[in-house]
Amino acid sequence: MAELCGRGVESTSQNLNRAEPPISESAGGESACGEAACGEFAAHWFAAYTLPNHEKSVARQMSERSIPHYLPLYETVRQWKDRKMRLDLPLFPGYVFVRMPLQNRLKVIQVPSVIRLVGFGGEPAAIPEAELTAIRTCLDHDCKLQPHPVLLAGQRVRITRGALTGVEGILVRKKGISRLVLSIGLITRAVAVEVNIGEIEAVRVVAPHAPLAAPKS
Repeated sequence: MAELCGRGVESTSQNLNRAEPPISESAGGESACGEAACGEFAAHWFAAYTLPNHEKSVARQMSERSIPHYLPLYETVRQWKDRKMRLDLPLFPGYVFVRMPLQNRLKVIQVPSVIRLVGFGGEPAAIPEAELTAIRTCLDHDCKLQPHPVLLAGQRVRITRGALTGVEGILVRKKGISRLVLSIGLITRAVAVEVNIGEIEAVRVVAPHAPLAAPKS
């Protein structure tokens, strides 16, 4: 099993795990500008979607082009037949975060291996700075971070470790605590058990096949 630890690591001569500029710096100041100034001219964080395995290359090119960016990495130890190798991998595969005024989007799109800026309806969507700050804080404190599928409250999940391995239920969260709800549908009653979010996985729901139409006589 791979050993994982979140750190500010260097995979090349550049520290790709460093936000440039630091996330805590406003670099445009969302809170300091009025409504008119907080449009396309204010700097916000966006997610640039890249070609697979091109995140580090994109980050290096953004450094060369003086584009503020952030590529959080985590260290994993992979076991090969004859040796172990330490690898620094993107915490969010396929994404490099960039800070810019929206009017500068073309400068980002023109970076080789960048496919698009993530958004809705063809418009890039800004990322709340607090979300990236939380990631950076964990990395700065050597927290053990690794990619994990998003689990939404109300989603059907399965316990993957411990005495309850294989038990399925509905994930709920209350006051920061994750619980698995087990229900008896016939009597419409349920119980809940606390679970570790790192020990559950989403259950794929397979859509039933549509019934075959009866042949015409």
